[in-house]
Amino acid sequence: MTRWGILSTGHIAGRFAEDLRLVPGAELVAVGSRTTESAERFATRYGAGRAYGSWAELAADDELDAIYVATPHAAHHEAARVCLEAGRAVLLEKPFTLDLATSTELVDLARARGVFLMEAMWMRTNPLILRLVELVRAGAIGEVTGVRADFGVAGPFPPEHRMRNPALGGGALLDLGVYPVSLAHLLLGAPQHVHAWAKLSPEGVDENTGIVFGYDSGAVATLGCGMVGATPLTAAITGTTGRIELPEPFFRPGSAVLHRAGAEPETLTDDPAGGGYQYEAAEVQRCLAAGLTESPLVPHAVTLEVMALLDDIRARIGVEYA
Repeated sequence: MTRWGILSTGHIAGRFAEDLRLVPGAELVAVGSRTTESAERFATRYGAGRAYGSWAELAADDELDAIYVATPHAAHHEAARVCLEAGRAVLLEKPFTLDLATSTELVDLARARGVFLMEAMWMRTNPLILRLVELVRAGAIGEVTGVRADFGVAGPFPPEHRMRNPALGGGALLDLGVYPVSLAHLLLGAPQHVHAWAKLSPEGVDENTGIVFGYDSGAVATLGCGMVGATPLTAAITGTTGRIELPEPFFRPGSAVLHRAGAEPETLTDDPAGGGYQYEAAEVQRCLAAGLTESPLVPHAVTLEVMALLDDIRARIGVEYA
């Protein structure tokens, strides 16, 4: 049995708690928040046995095997640090932190303490996504020549909303753009060329962002994210002998269509049970049972490479965080 704690009581924390019920051998034991009242409400709703009014109290619970950190972006670094220093395995919500420097600090701390740490990039643990990656690597669509993906939401968000607040890591890129960027990285690795443009909000965060990755192989990734209009949330992977189309939402697809040259389109499907968070929890448990301190599906090196790309893009579009 893997005994879980959840740090934060927001919407994503609740969705994770619901999906945790689908994971064999998982038990939600405790929840921690900035206030006891919030933690107690969450614990009652999702069946956690203990509720703590501080992150430190949760991290100090010696009966926990792993803690899922689901705070807003700006708190990821501090919340994860508290847990790692207490010796708790950590599943840290994406984006890992606000920048490469603080992400590297967490990875270094986890390695120094010999504690498990994984970014909660749930797309990289999704069974259908993993199946598609295997097909691509096996040459099902030939050499990959292009990746296209978008993630835009309609809004509008008031100025005080976390999506528009620089102090909370606001903007479309870190919240939404991390998915298209991660998909391109999953299929093509780190690009040799990066181009980006964005329309910034009055607060100085990106509202509508376009990104192009270029690869020395000749492949191109065209990516977009925004909070000024709802985009299709689809993706496509094009190769020299075929393509794969991912419907909405591409980062948690229920199906995909494989087009091979000279063949009828083939529809691949996935088990629709749950919201998709159960797979990342199961991966953490698998790694802990195997004595691993990082996941081969979401390794530290990949997390840091993606964060370096996000830093690069932010510099190009002029978004800065204190």
